[in-house]
Amino acid sequence: MNPDRLWTIARLELTQRVRTVSWYVLLGVFALLLIVVTVLAFLSFGYIDDRGPGVYSTVVYLTLLLAVLVSPTLSGNSINGDRDAATLAPVQVTLATTGEILLGKLLAAWITGLAFVVVAVPFLLVAMLGGGVQVGTVLVSIVVLVVEIGVVAGIGVGLSGILARPLFSVATTYLVVAAFVVGTVIAFGLGGASATSEVVAKNRMAEYDPDTGAPLCRDGSADCWDEPQLMLCGQWETSTYRVPRFDRVWWMLAANPFVILADATPTQYDEHGNPIDLFGQLKAGVRYAQLPPPLETAWDECDPVSEEPRTPAEVVAETVPSWFVGLGIQVVVAAGLLWGGWARTRTPARTPPPGTRIA
Repeated sequence: MNPDRLWTIARLELTQRVRTVSWYVLLGVFALLLIVVTVLAFLSFGYIDDRGPGVYSTVVYLTLLLAVLVSPTLSGNSINGDRDAATLAPVQVTLATTGEILLGKLLAAWITGLAFVVVAVPFLLVAMLGGGVQVGTVLVSIVVLVVEIGVVAGIGVGLSGILARPLFSVATTYLVVAAFVVGTVIAFGLGGASATSEVVAKNRMAEYDPDTGAPLCRDGSADCWDEPQLMLCGQWETSTYRVPRFDRVWWMLAANPFVILADATPTQYDEHGNPIDLFGQLKAGVRYAQLPPPLETAWDECDPVSEEPRTPAEVVAETVPSWFVGLGIQVVVAAGLLWGGWARTRTPARTPPPGTRIA
């Protein structure tokens, strides 16, 4: 693996991308979106003294969303596009190896996707001026964002080497990325709704005077609203119903890029244990899904006992992280596709793709 040849291929690929006006128009549109979203985020988190974490997480999530939407177009035709244009074969007869060609195009697609992060940097700095953003949150979120952009680029480059038609490889890249972003959520929802359990609920209600509507009291007094233990209660009633078991399928969300970003980023809480940014809110939602629902419940109006619900901070502390598993799955998929792209691109080829031009 020669670094000079690798960078030469990446530089040629970058030159082809950045010399078009449409690329700069795309970055300009992204900057306008960031302006609008940043202003709205400052207004939305205006009720918090330190608005920085909420605004910062919003900008990072928008950057990830745009990178996920655009990267398949930038990387999904990098190899088969050159094959169709008859520019791949001249490169293959040079000293550049198949691995260098593949990794050079991956590096170019990765750098192109990171352009969105560069555009977002001023807005991230503005968000940090809102106060409350921790250094650990910034470092971890940026690293995960960069890695996720690289994973999407790897998926696109790998499929562009496996599939012969550029349009088909771009569409397939979108489908694979959509499987991680949207498919995991759909699988989680449908899986939890289909895996249900029966809950046995017991209830005992107080008896009320049909004329006054006041509860009947054991000591014969006319008013025992504030003393439930003196109320006259009826018989226990039992009912059953079914609840979804999301605790059995929560792991389906592990490979979602947005869940990975939220789960890996350190969470900031307010004095009540509630997250103050989007990272923490999404993390808490996924961690709540790990908790099994109670299968037996009881409510006695004559002896009401209210249990304090656990705060999101307590739930996060009691449950397990999954971001490294999800990220590992993504890396394995991207590496497998890159290997497939290498096997289909290497020369001499035993079975070239249909319609391949031979130099």
